[in-house]
Amino acid sequence: MTVLEPSRDQTIENAIVKKVLMRLIPFLAILYLFNLMDRGNVSIAALTMQKDLHFNDEVYGLGAGIFFIGYFLLEVPSNLIMQRVGARRWIARIMLTWGAISTSMMFVHTPMSFYSLRFMLGLAEAGFYPGILLYLTYWVPGRARARVLGSFLALNGILSLLGTPLGALLLKMNGIGGLAGWQWLFLVEGVPSVLLAFVVLKILPDRPTDVGWLSPEEKVWITESLIEEERTGQQVKHLSFRVALMEPRILHLCLIFILTATAGNAVGFFGPALLKFRSGGLWSDPVVVLMTGIPGLVGAIAMVFAAAHSDRTGARRYHVMFGYIVAGFGFLACVFAPTAGLTVVALSLNVLGERSAAGSYWALTTNLMGARAAAGGIAFINSVGNLGGFLGPFLMGKLKTWSHGDFKPGLYTAAGLFFAAAFAAYLLRRDPPINPSPEERFVEETAAASQPEPHIP
Repeated sequence: MTVLEPSRDQTIENAIVKKVLMRLIPFLAILYLFNLMDRGNVSIAALTMQKDLHFNDEVYGLGAGIFFIGYFLLEVPSNLIMQRVGARRWIARIMLTWGAISTSMMFVHTPMSFYSLRFMLGLAEAGFYPGILLYLTYWVPGRARARVLGSFLALNGILSLLGTPLGALLLKMNGIGGLAGWQWLFLVEGVPSVLLAFVVLKILPDRPTDVGWLSPEEKVWITESLIEEERTGQQVKHLSFRVALMEPRILHLCLIFILTATAGNAVGFFGPALLKFRSGGLWSDPVVVLMTGIPGLVGAIAMVFAAAHSDRTGARRYHVMFGYIVAGFGFLACVFAPTAGLTVVALSLNVLGERSAAGSYWALTTNLMGARAAAGGIAFINSVGNLGGFLGPFLMGKLKTWSHGDFKPGLYTAAGLFFAAAFAAYLLRRDPPINPSPEERFVEETAAASQPEPHIP
């Protein structure tokens, strides 16, 4: 049996991916860890903050979700600015402002101050996650992105396990220095983002040409690969607002994202409260917070294997579809879980499915965009999809109030949204072969060359 030697291109690609995974991904994952902590720690703070400030579920749900309205408004402009001024300076700016506002959450005392600061936090954070996605497209070609994006999100999932015991510890500081535990939570978790902004400004490279750890051959190869990908791919090469609203593939991906974001955030922001309720008060707040980290660990492990399989097979669409089916069954299992422990198992099943789909979803999304459309396109999809971050908590708060505190209507709704997203993923155009034959490549390139660019001034 003859063992085929890897091609020169494959060898160079593997070397670049390995270096990106070692040099960039750990640092970016740390930044994203604080991003998620500062936007989501309100769900931990709510265990005591709601009672201290007399906020009902509707007030909390609206305040948790209004973050995403601010996020939506500045998402696309933020990414376009980053493409112009460079990732290093713009990501540093984002982190500085969001850290300052997140720290200021310790001063919340009325519903209006809660709404205002959460809205401002969304404005400040806008563009960070799609900016990271855009940034990674500068370093690896489309066929390797699920692996890189999956590794980034998986490492972040593992690092996020550090955030749950920290949140539990900070809640126990209640009364120290005259501050409530939830105030310590916002203070201690917001300050590092401010400090990391200066680290980003110092060490983050803007492009492959700026680093010494890629060889000259590797720098030339990645530049030429991205140019060739732009030339031959059937991508959205220009993007105006009108094009975004008229391009079916972009709208289709937006629909999938908004369905899953609504479902995930509906349960996610109420997750600690759900576990405390199911425990019948037997789990203390620190225990509840620690247990919320288990689904994240399961999802991180699942993402590593799912992303590698997605890159190997090229079956992005099926990974997205089956991942969201599993996620939907996870929320259905939550409905019938009789104890807090089994609820954690059900939530873990949900996160396993959702994280298995995430790397392939973003690989599909970034591969759709040409280089000139990527900055606005990724941000457009992320911003529209993240409106689900507003709808989800608001919907769960309404359903809980309507059902007199019952979580089941919200869980049924969230499960249904994941199943709808899976069906929408099934309707996506079939995935191209991961390693097309010369004949298939000729047919694709001929078809692409015959199509006018979808540019609308």
